[in-house]
Amino acid sequence: MTEHEVIVERLKSVRNASRGIVALDNDAINGMLRELADSIPGATASILAANRKDLDRMDPADPRYDRLLLNEARLESIASDIRNVADLPSPLEQVLEARTMPNGLDLQKVSVPLGVVGIIYESRPNVTFDVFSLCLKSGNATVLKGGSDASFSNIAIVELIRQVLADCELDPDVIYLLPAEREAAHIMLNAVGFIDVIIPRGSQQLIDFARKHSTVPVIETGAGIVHTYFDRSGDLEMGKAIVFNAKTRRPSVCNALDTLIVHRNRIDDLPVLVELLETKMVQIFADEVAFDKLSGRYPDELLQMASPEHFGTEFLSLKMSIKTVESLDEALEHIARYSSKHSEAVIASDNTVIDAFMKRVDAAAVYANASTAFTDGAQFGLGAEIGISTQKLHARGPMALKELCSYKWLVTGNGQVRPA
Repeated sequence: MTEHEVIVERLKSVRNASRGIVALDNDAINGMLRELADSIPGATASILAANRKDLDRMDPADPRYDRLLLNEARLESIASDIRNVADLPSPLEQVLEARTMPNGLDLQKVSVPLGVVGIIYESRPNVTFDVFSLCLKSGNATVLKGGSDASFSNIAIVELIRQVLADCELDPDVIYLLPAEREAAHIMLNAVGFIDVIIPRGSQQLIDFARKHSTVPVIETGAGIVHTYFDRSGDLEMGKAIVFNAKTRRPSVCNALDTLIVHRNRIDDLPVLVELLETKMVQIFADEVAFDKLSGRYPDELLQMASPEHFGTEFLSLKMSIKTVESLDEALEHIARYSSKHSEAVIASDNTVIDAFMKRVDAAAVYANASTAFTDGAQFGLGAEIGISTQKLHARGPMALKELCSYKWLVTGNGQVRPA
């Protein structure tokens, strides 16, 4: 068989396996997930060895390097997240609505799996664990298409998952890792009848590629062009801590700060607002007003005048732009122009400003006086996440168990027929 034919046959197996998941009780699923979490320490050496092969092919200065990196601490955190997912209530067979019609028909709207969920993603092998645990818990089979940068890591992780599935007497075909080659992505995106939904996780380019080439429905996730607006009423010490955390905690992830917007009346406080960023060697691209205020107060080698392309850019690194505005309205206009509708924040003590910002900003997560680093499924109490949806159909924000479900209507009668 050709590689195309092999992939199609594997997709058929996944579809068949997906029908078996719905017959599993929640205890069997939870038991498998806990067994997987318990198996990670014993597999750590082999997973890290595979990850090292991937890391050796990438420049450590590449923003994707941190996303690719696995270590013992991260694997321990992954195992903890899997246990958290196992401990969550099942999202399945939940009665969402119920009514009895005048003709005596009993109607129930009940949550059910999507079926087969396809994930296309880049240099983040942790996604392999996260996606599988969430999909299995919500009764879905999983088809994965990771990037070539993480191919060795993903293969090692999926081998572990399939072994634990077999040990738990569950069908290993509920997960399938496609070959890393680009051609496999085209097959996946057009696997109508085998895959029910595609969720791309990664750069805007990846999301655009999936949306353009997929004939399977796509839920857009991932790209984050994130702003934080420091209002004239903002608390300086609070703002300094929030900006530092939002920019430097993990600069390579989608909830990291890209553009700081500062009210003109607080421009004298800007050097203090960003002073902690120097400790992490954050490069700042400042508009003219901000540049003049920071000159001599922020390292010359880390400060540049902003160009138009520095706004509306997801840096994914220790880089950030600064925009000065005259009013809340101007800040809102800037955000509306450049936002990817992921996460946006305001730092203010004026409740009128906070209320207006929360109401008028169109994003999946809108913050007041907190870091955008919290846009994360685990931080939202969802156990883990399959991605951050930036669209408005089906799901928005961190997608976890409930967002991986659809529903069906169960109709019970007693011989009713519809009049002609």
